[in-house]
Amino acid sequence: MGDSSASYIHMVQHLIEKCLIFHMTKEECMEALSKHANIEPIITSTVWNELEKENKEFFDAYAQSKSKDDRMSEEETSQMIQKMISESSKDSDN
Repeated sequence: MGDSSASYIHMVQHLIEKCLIFHMTKEECMEALSKHANIEPIITSTVWNELEKENKEFFDAYAQSKSKDDRMSEEETSQMIQKMISESSKDSDN
């Protein structure tokens, strides 16, 4: 049980990191992962909060640099998350 929950948390962290690359807010990330990866928003929020605690300087700078121009459309977000999930599945099969 410990290994599978640790790998699940690791997968959520990986998906959050991808959301950060696409300049998503915490709320956008929670919504996207809930909609496209079936991850409960509370899980995403909890993992995000832990990442924020561990990387305070990064998240402060991230919040400062965000602009609406950097955001992806919902269609692009959906395609990207589906791609990440399929790549993640391939990786864990090996």
